[in-house]
Amino acid sequence: MTLFRLDASIFPATSTSRSLGDLVEGEWTSAHPASTVVRRDLATAPVPATAWPDAVQGGFTPEDQRTEAQREAIALARAFADELTDADALLFNVPLYNYGVSQHFKTWFDLAYTDPRIDPQGTALRGKPATLVTVLGGNYTEGSPKEGWDHSTAWLRRVLEDVWGLDLRVVHRAFTLVGINPALDAFAGPAAELKRNAEADAVRCGRELAEARAMRKV
Repeated sequence: MTLFRLDASIFPATSTSRSLGDLVEGEWTSAHPASTVVRRDLATAPVPATAWPDAVQGGFTPEDQRTEAQREAIALARAFADELTDADALLFNVPLYNYGVSQHFKTWFDLAYTDPRIDPQGTALRGKPATLVTVLGGNYTEGSPKEGWDHSTAWLRRVLEDVWGLDLRVVHRAFTLVGINPALDAFAGPAAELKRNAEADAVRCGRELAEARAMRKV
């Protein structure tokens, strides 16, 4: 079996999303010790910003007339699609940045989306088990001063669940900047509880991910 893991945090050494992803991956590998984990780190190997338009334009250009940049972009999109379609389960670790979707993830998604195997008419990813780990420095839940400022989580769920049709589980942790940003010191208690809950969710989702893939193999 193969688990595909994607990380989008630009702070690998201190990343909360990566730490939670490690818990998910640990449960997967515990259940499937002989499996392979294919990793794509968008911080250490970001997708070129020009790749998506090159792939789109190349798709409308006869193959023998494509530029080198278009051929490279289409090949990279094909590699992304291979990683997604070849894997038995998927893990996405994506933090919120500046109230929106990580640009690294969005660039990766846009390019992968150009491959015909995983566009809305494609069925290669339908029902594939997946886990999304999303983390937020602040708290944007109902009743909070910045309610509704999280413009990432809903979009991520929409494209992964509804567009790609994944069998998705979500691990969500807010207030990750408590203890780092002094303005949030008053929320140490709630932040600690959210941390414990998210870690428990990551373990549970990791187990469910492994079990869901095993059931698809039956």
